[in-house]
Amino acid sequence: MTPCGVYAGDVAIVTVSGPKDAGPGEREQMLDRAVEILGEDVLRIDVPARGTASDGDGRLRDAVHGIVPALQSGSLFGDTAKVMVVDAQQLLKAEAEVIAELIASIDADAVEVVFVAAGTIPAPLAKTLKAGGETITVKKLRERDAAQWLGRAAKERKLRIDSDAAHILLQRFGTDVAALGRALDQLAVEGPSIDAAMVRNRFTNRPEEPVWLLSDAIVAGKEGEALRRLEDYLEHGHPLALLSFLEGEVRRRSLAQVAPDVETYAAWVGSTPTSYPVRKAWDARNRTRSANLARSLDAIARADVTLKTAPEAVHRVTLERLTVALSRWLSR
Repeated sequence: MTPCGVYAGDVAIVTVSGPKDAGPGEREQMLDRAVEILGEDVLRIDVPARGTASDGDGRLRDAVHGIVPALQSGSLFGDTAKVMVVDAQQLLKAEAEVIAELIASIDADAVEVVFVAAGTIPAPLAKTLKAGGETITVKKLRERDAAQWLGRAAKERKLRIDSDAAHILLQRFGTDVAALGRALDQLAVEGPSIDAAMVRNRFTNRPEEPVWLLSDAIVAGKEGEALRRLEDYLEHGHPLALLSFLEGEVRRRSLAQVAPDVETYAAWVGSTPTSYPVRKAWDARNRTRSANLARSLDAIARADVTLKTAPEAVHRVTLERLTVALSRWLSR
């Protein structure tokens, strides 16, 4: 498997594989990799979501059908045809079968094709791509990755960003490196030296980040960070969805405490012993007292009732109090 950002350049079929829950930052990196490989004059196929209606009568939806003549004949002018298939994980099984047949007989001198997938490509095509192509992996971005990216991007733009300004930028945009890049371009207009005040005055948005960042801050007992991430989450997410996630996290930790072994626990939660969420919960199974897990579930249930019955004006303070309480109970 080729490391992220490296391409041998001798393969006509390449898969750019990203995480299932890819955000704007990961998608930007995936598309950048595809463009680096194919260059310009690309036929782009955007695969629609599954369940999308089609006007076509064949095995391929209209939005996907354009890949057939491209893979069969290549460029009409004798040049290499370049095809980019975006969101390949959304291909239907029948579409994957048709494309796999075409890929198996592709003329490597006439066609270059890159499949961009946030998640798993359907098996009929995935097997063919693995056998005859190359894979570039784009991993899930973490805050540390975004911080490193920010440092490199600022250097490329000849900007000097002090540590406070960088910290605020990461708070505002999270791991969305595409948005971070646009923010740097705007700041560059004001001069080469960027301080915290300049960032605060220009950007007031909150990042849309995965909810597990909030839960990680809670179980680590970092009340201040947890409250800040709660405020970020509520800009984009629904409070009841947050409660559902937190309840699931506490229940998984409770199951891990009573399971005799990791294999049994993995079976209870419908996963595998080697999966990261399973290992994470299993390794933390003895860090919280059983009584505190029970208190946490009760508090989440009471917060759920409050959110469903009380005026909206009390929702935020309810969630803030819950966040502080969970940060104390689940970290000990």
